[in-house]
Amino acid sequence: MNRGTMSDFDAKNESVETSAPIALVDSANIEPLIHTVRGQQIMLDTDLARLYEVETKNLNRAAARNADRFPEDFRFQLTKEEDESLRCQIGTSKTMEGRGGRRYLPYAYTEQGIAMLSGVLRSEVAVQTSISIMRAFVAMRHLLAENATLFERLRGVELSQAAFQQSTDERFNQVFRLLEGEVEKPQRIFFAGQMFDAFSLLTDLVGRAEREISLVDGYVDVHTLNILAKKRKGVAVTVYTSGNRLTQGDVDVFNAQYPQLTVRRTRTFHDRFLILDSATAYHIGASLKDAGKKCFGIDLIQDEELTKMLIEKLKLLDEHQTA
Repeated sequence: MNRGTMSDFDAKNESVETSAPIALVDSANIEPLIHTVRGQQIMLDTDLARLYEVETKNLNRAAARNADRFPEDFRFQLTKEEDESLRCQIGTSKTMEGRGGRRYLPYAYTEQGIAMLSGVLRSEVAVQTSISIMRAFVAMRHLLAENATLFERLRGVELSQAAFQQSTDERFNQVFRLLEGEVEKPQRIFFAGQMFDAFSLLTDLVGRAEREISLVDGYVDVHTLNILAKKRKGVAVTVYTSGNRLTQGDVDVFNAQYPQLTVRRTRTFHDRFLILDSATAYHIGASLKDAGKKCFGIDLIQDEELTKMLIEKLKLLDEHQTA
């Protein structure tokens, strides 16, 4: 027999052509083996090989030898991600048995590819099995067509549930933010010796700023910079001070690690103020460098107009010194 004109299946199934008629495989048993990949209904090579009563490698080998009959929309190899996704969907299904030792990713055959297989394999088993498979594909199309409206409604329900879940999550987040805001007391008093508690609160406040920090303190020094160093990356700091305790060298060292610090010299203010993102202002009863050494308080300025007036005053100082 000429090997150049006969596939591996010719010899295997030659005797089948003269045997008694083969019973069709029940299409109901085939439907669970049809999957959707890349928007197409397909069957895996392992399942087809089992139905055609041949080895998987021989089935794929026959298709490969007739590559011109199997374009990409007839037969394609799964990606690793697609293979893993199908494994998860099918779970312990029998269709996945025997694939653990494979050295290559499975091939998927579309309806057109399966129809082509019957001509390539040229056996009675292949012909009869392909008939059952085609009927299974037709049944699946009818099912999808008849239930298209139902599927669309289910899809709408899923989208509605997702939107509701997102809305609910946002509302919970708002509640949590409000609860966090209520935890912060507008007034805090620290007694002599509570230096670590004061330091902890001040660094927490500094860490809340997202864009900029303005500090009004007439006695800023390197101890103050230790607190400002707790700011977020990229947050700009402007210090308004009247003293000379902070040298240009101190500023340069700070900016080398925690940019960007700007120092303004002014004697306009007596008290200390900490302003975050030009929106939230605190009145501080002691210089930051001495926080906790003696009794002092920190007050959240709740009057928005007062906060705006304070910010405008600082802007005027900036304009005056940069003019």
